[in-house]
Amino acid sequence: MTKHKIYAMRFASVYPHYINKAERKGRTKEEVDTIISWLTGYSSEELDDILKNEIDFETFFNKAPELNPSRGLIKGVICGVRIEEIEEDTMREIRYLDKLIDELAKGKKMDKILRK
Repeated sequence: MTKHKIYAMRFASVYPHYINKAERKGRTKEEVDTIISWLTGYSSEELDDILKNEIDFETFFNKAPELNPSRGLIKGVICGVRIEEIEEDTMREIRYLDKLIDELAKGKKMDKILRK
């Protein structure tokens, strides 16, 4: 089975879109970074290094220091697909991040986004 093309996309090429989506709705880059750190365990320094290098989405999630065990609490539909039904691990991780950024842009409080 061929991998989805997003797996080979550089994380740094999509990251500005996450920031723009959040900022258009009055949210901040720092909040986006907090979400990414919560989900993956990357520190801000590690995230900066990833953004400077040619790290693709698949590597970004496969090398994540500590995927948050609470990420399984992320439920709902993203891109027309129910997250809970995504079987492929990397795609599910990507969609978790998409869902969290959507929640941020929709004005949810950070405590709810971070499943506290």
